[in-house]
Amino acid sequence: MKSFTSSTDWFVKSRFGLFLHWGLYSLAARHEWVKHAEKLDDAGYQRYFDHFDPDLYRPKEWARAAGAAGMEYMVITTKHHEGFCLWDTKFTDYKATKTPWGKDLLTPLVEAFRNEGMRIGFYYSLIDWHHPEFPVDKCHPQREDAAFRESTKGRDASKYASYMRDQITELLTDFGQIDLLWFDFSYPGEDGKGHADWESDELLALVHRLQPQALVNNRLDLPHAPDFLTPEQYQPDEILRDVEGHPLVWEGCQTLSGSWGYHRDEMTWKSVPQILGMLVDGVSKNGNLLLNVGPTARGEFDGRVSERLSGIAAWMRHHERSIRGCGPAPGGLLAPPDTRLTYNAKTHRLYLHFLHWPFKHVHLHGLVGKVAYAQFLHDASEVQIRSAGTEIHAGLNATSPADAITLELPTVKPSVEIPVIEIFLMETS
Repeated sequence: MKSFTSSTDWFVKSRFGLFLHWGLYSLAARHEWVKHAEKLDDAGYQRYFDHFDPDLYRPKEWARAAGAAGMEYMVITTKHHEGFCLWDTKFTDYKATKTPWGKDLLTPLVEAFRNEGMRIGFYYSLIDWHHPEFPVDKCHPQREDAAFRESTKGRDASKYASYMRDQITELLTDFGQIDLLWFDFSYPGEDGKGHADWESDELLALVHRLQPQALVNNRLDLPHAPDFLTPEQYQPDEILRDVEGHPLVWEGCQTLSGSWGYHRDEMTWKSVPQILGMLVDGVSKNGNLLLNVGPTARGEFDGRVSERLSGIAAWMRHHERSIRGCGPAPGGLLAPPDTRLTYNAKTHRLYLHFLHWPFKHVHLHGLVGKVAYAQFLHDASEVQIRSAGTEIHAGLNATSPADAITLELPTVKPSVEIPVIEIFLMETS
């Protein structure tokens, strides 16, 4: 098996990953926080455990769909807030091997994605609404049950923190190289939990000891800089930077619909152009996109998921090199209205993405004398370049801007979701 370094280089280069939210909540099919939203106790939630039997589970098909869509890593919810574990952990019976399914779900999934050439990330919830030592707080399903709160006052957070370290040890010992740990989440303050409750310093030290190359996100409530930030369900307005102005590594996590887990009746599904727009926008601001899928309780991708992944795959087949290995445009270059620029510093190529198709021309400032050639990425057809200050329309005194090159565009938008022009910059010594 190939060994990797502990740097973020692979992460930044890959730019696109798959998030998988899968657990008992897929049977309820009405949001992964259903236990919290409906204030269900363990007895009320038990019916999902008793009927969990994903007989159509084919992780190789998931991996192939993700690979075709251009994703290079995946993150799977090994344990979500409900406490249910996908692997055959030794530290609880609340796991897949004790359900009617009766088998470990995580091992074949890791093997399938690894065989597809993708890196492996594990999501692990710091929250656990099933564990007998998890103290009740403002997020707990039984937060408003005064009698339950009183009866559980003796719960010991340190015993729960030890349980988490035991499980993380399993996850980082039994599944080969793990490239990324996605912890979720801290909510310090009154009736909440933070780093002291999780014993986050010890947890992070354990990760670094067992898998020093693994990247860790920013949700452990620790003061020191994480490997990457995780803006959720929104797109940053600009490149994220530290207090000294240095760019930070970040990954926007986004759902296909309004739910992370499978939600049968949720209808606010994002279109393929919206998803691609978020991907392009993120790369233009030095970020990744971690796109979520919530598989069904039978172990399949919903048809709406497959349709969108197919649409993404069709676009990525021709436009992947405007994403993979790319980042923001070189300093001083501004994208024209309704476009995004990405840049591959290794190949010296600039990529102009059109979120809205303009009429006839687009002007690019700051590139006079710096462009060798331009072409559409989907078919490698030449895009003609008009020199700065040349006449656009005879007799109307209309000329190209003196400080910009002008690209001549067809009147009709090319038949791709987001057209991209690949601009070959002249190399400077």
